[in-house]
Amino acid sequence: MNELRKDYLLSRWVVIATHRKRRPTDLVKKNAAFQATKLSSCPFCPGNEHMTPPAQLVFLASDDGNIVKDKDTDGLRHKNWLIRCVRNLYSAFSPPRKGESFEEGKAIGHHEVLIESPNHDEHPAVAKPQQLIQVINGYIDRLKVLSSKPYVRYVSVFRNHGLEAGASLSHAHSQVIAAPMLPRIPAEELKASRDIHERNGRCAFCEILERERKSPRLIMENQSFIAFAPWASVHPFEFWIMPKAHASTFKDIKPGPVKDLAIIMKNCLGGLKSLLNDPPYNYGFHIGPNAKTSEFYHWHLEVYPKLTIWAGFEKSTGIYINVVPPEDAAQNLKKLMKSQ
Repeated sequence: MNELRKDYLLSRWVVIATHRKRRPTDLVKKNAAFQATKLSSCPFCPGNEHMTPPAQLVFLASDDGNIVKDKDTDGLRHKNWLIRCVRNLYSAFSPPRKGESFEEGKAIGHHEVLIESPNHDEHPAVAKPQQLIQVINGYIDRLKVLSSKPYVRYVSVFRNHGLEAGASLSHAHSQVIAAPMLPRIPAEELKASRDIHERNGRCAFCEILERERKSPRLIMENQSFIAFAPWASVHPFEFWIMPKAHASTFKDIKPGPVKDLAIIMKNCLGGLKSLLNDPPYNYGFHIGPNAKTSEFYHWHLEVYPKLTIWAGFEKSTGIYINVVPPEDAAQNLKKLMKSQ
């Protein structure tokens, strides 16, 4: 019998289609098309820094082994960088011009690209943990800087991996968008978690964490984080990474948990890569937008493999059909975690 499951918080229903259940090998896609998009002169590769706008953030390795934070200027492009963060040339949101009023309807904000490594193919699934730590520290820096702008209401940190997931360049990179409004999904999560907190005095996500740690959907955990396939997974092999310590944002995360986050991201994305031949995916951090959300919201990372196509039923009803039960997805990924 197929199951109808409701999301933890959102008014979103998923059919877990057990009678259409797929094996991981049924969902493997060829990724040759994405590899073909590599440019002979990639704008994100070292030596081509002049092909991008000046970097708002650069991490450089100093002679004593420490990390130096800097930025480019019009006449200077830093070399020998670990990560760079530049303005997206095709921005969805743009900073206000000097003296411009913040009128409703204007797409005022920021849209940046965080280049994750000087190595073209150093994606999180294969990155050295130390490099992934720098990527996370770059996220933290941009979140702090952009969320402090008076016209910014929400900062979205996300990643598109693979051509089918929306990545136009194959060099390892993430994106950061600072928007002047609160997007629909974060707004719905915030409202639902606030309502639950007002009713029982507890964080809804902390309860989810406790429940999923004991469930067959648990994939792995370390000192600071757990990874699990959510109860009402929309996507086959979808998984979430959630901090054990309650916090509404990762803006103030300490070095130890940053390292733990890098390790669990690498392991889980590495497992996904091994299991499904490096599939296209998206991930996005869900965070509380301000200090007022600190009591009732719990930040987390959601990873969405792009393995199936949403068709007429999904698009016209908002009900999704998932052909891989999250319990099966978790067990398949868990096996790979144990073999690593």
